[in-house]
Amino acid sequence: MSFTRQLTFETLRSRDSATFTGSYQVLGSPLTQAASLIKIVNNSSVLILVSVDGTNNHDVIPANSFALYDITANTTQEGGSIFIKKGTQFYVSGTASTGLVYLTVAYVRKNAE
Repeated sequence: MSFTRQLTFETLRSRDSATFTGSYQVLGSPLTQAASLIKIVNNSSVLILVSVDGTNNHDVIPANSFALYDITANTTQEGGSIFIKKGTQFYVSGTASTGLVYLTVAYVRKNAE
């Protein structure tokens, strides 16, 4: 069976919470593809704030939890899909702690075999 669209992943990104200063810091590199699914896992022992501009707070993730942004859920090919644009940079802020914060990115690859 041949598929015309396939969900695939970018390389996992992470940041050690021991490097947190209370200011926003980058969480890996910018997106290389338009993302259809984003997951941020806060495996640290502190609450973190999330931003996509490095200045404003856009979300909060409690310690030892995660946020899942399933952007293309419940969309159809006929109705189009919504994506987080290529080049988007995620930032996180918190106080120095133990544990890592991870960013998982999945995107739709077209014409996959």
